[in-house]
Amino acid sequence: MKNYYKVPVNQPSFLGNEKKYLMRCLNEGFVSSAGPMVKKFESEFAKKVNRKFAISVSNGTAALQLAYESLNLKKNDEVILPSFTIISCILPVIRSGAKPILVDSESRTWNIDVDKIERKITSKTKLLIVPHIYGLPAEMNSILKIAKKYKLKVLEDAAEVLGLTYKKKMCGSFGDVSTFSFYANKHITTGEGGMIVTNDKKIAEKCKSLRNICFNNERRFLHYDLGWNYRFTNLQSALGLAQLEQLNKFVIKKRKIGEIYNKNLSKIKFFDTQLKKIKYAKNIYWVYGLLLKKNSPINLKSLMEKLKKSGVETRNFFWPLHQQPILRKMGLFKNTKLPVSEYLARNGLYLPSGLSLTLNQQKFVIKQIKKIFSKYL
Repeated sequence: MKNYYKVPVNQPSFLGNEKKYLMRCLNEGFVSSAGPMVKKFESEFAKKVNRKFAISVSNGTAALQLAYESLNLKKNDEVILPSFTIISCILPVIRSGAKPILVDSESRTWNIDVDKIERKITSKTKLLIVPHIYGLPAEMNSILKIAKKYKLKVLEDAAEVLGLTYKKKMCGSFGDVSTFSFYANKHITTGEGGMIVTNDKKIAEKCKSLRNICFNNERRFLHYDLGWNYRFTNLQSALGLAQLEQLNKFVIKKRKIGEIYNKNLSKIKFFDTQLKKIKYAKNIYWVYGLLLKKNSPINLKSLMEKLKKSGVETRNFFWPLHQQPILRKMGLFKNTKLPVSEYLARNGLYLPSGLSLTLNQQKFVIKQIKKIFSKYL
């Protein structure tokens, strides 16, 4: 399929054993969820993120759904999560009849503002959903202390940070249950796909059952519970195994992309570039974000249009959950104001930063941005 952008926002890299492993699947006839590569991929993935159990599913949203279901929340339980995240994080909360409670984000890391969590906790609070945003981790030690103090479960969404460490411990190893995505723009991809990881055997077994429409060992088509068909295929696992073998190389490439953008764009006074590191982590640059400052002579829409005209594809930042039209229509968050989340959504974009990005392409992007702002410097 032809891409009409000179520099697309993302293109994955398939330079390892992808074709070899896929051909093995085809030659052996294992193309569905039945096949040896599914278990092998789950096993290798669990080792990579230092977890006992890994359960592969059809996509990252499915991973969040099943992870949430495994925690047995009830209607009207309260769930705390940041507003500045993808809508997938709130979907299982809404659908279960629980009550989502939103927290604002930090202005520079773009992750949940830990200092604002405790004031939102009530006797009904049962769960914290903690996504790591755009390449830097949330402050997990403080979050886990809060969770322990109030006896809350933690669902960690590590979709954007595979390969990232927080204080030398792998992201995705902190929650009671944690999730990953293998969409095409993630650090490793299987086209679509996701993973649930945990150290809790009961959670793992429940997720395995739910992803497979709750078949049971007594008799295959006899059901004692309602589940989903969120199975992961042998073909996807073949891709995943080949990609996982290259993860360390992919992380190095992503950080190099971030380093080049930072070096060339950080002196432009009209926007903030992503932080290279914070005291507990080094940025993995899932994407490379720019945040326009209030003194910017160009607004977000205009900047994106100018870059598009020059052949550079960009993406908006997440739209905050408390201002999502469908959620407002449902009567949620009517009087909620979260200024940092609102500012990020209206003034942030991310640049091409896929694993197939060439140095020449990146130099072209930088040149176009400098050109746009040059008359204001």
